[in-house]
Amino acid sequence: MPRGRYSLHDLHDHTPLGEEHFHCAPGPSGWRYVSQTTAPSGDHAGSVDLAIDELGRPIRLELHAASWQIRGAAIDGVTWVRTDPTGGDATEGNAPAHAFTGTSPSFLVATARLLGLTPGSPATRLRLVAFTDPVLAPRTVDQSWALLKSEAHATDNGPLMVDEYQVSALDTGEQYAVHIAGDVVLAAPGIELEHLETPPSVFS
Repeated sequence: MPRGRYSLHDLHDHTPLGEEHFHCAPGPSGWRYVSQTTAPSGDHAGSVDLAIDELGRPIRLELHAASWQIRGAAIDGVTWVRTDPTGGDATEGNAPAHAFTGTSPSFLVATARLLGLTPGSPATRLRLVAFTDPVLAPRTVDQSWALLKSEAHATDNGPLMVDEYQVSALDTGEQYAVHIAGDVVLAAPGIELEHLETPPSVFS
């Protein structure tokens, strides 16, 4: 069960946004990721609890940030309920999308699992519902993912297979690289892996 810490940064000016302390593990029904986020001051900022099935579909998502809450799952596309800080106003949403995304590195791992790409295969387009910080506002985004290469890197614990993806934002044309090993993001825009206690899990 990998445990570790990511640092999160603003994509444009690299301002520190805080840290995400996580643990994750594959299980008989898929994969689960749980984390607590902290602000740059060290104060608690929110949490992520994401479970996907063996095909990468989100079977449960629970997000907390700034007292806002999201509960969602893959139902008729994706469906979610967004609750305000007072707890008195809950709004249900639905979109014909494949999965969820957001600032957490967990969403990158989940999307890679959902697509199941092989090196050299054509880029695959998908629609995601993104929850934007700090109020978890939903926004539909279209992306294209391609697996450029998978390479083995030598480590103290044996070879580590690293997948390099090229992700394109179809609304802006922006492209960026995402490096994933098993169920851990090694590098991505705005994300740095600062500490990892145990090696990434290997998906079957």
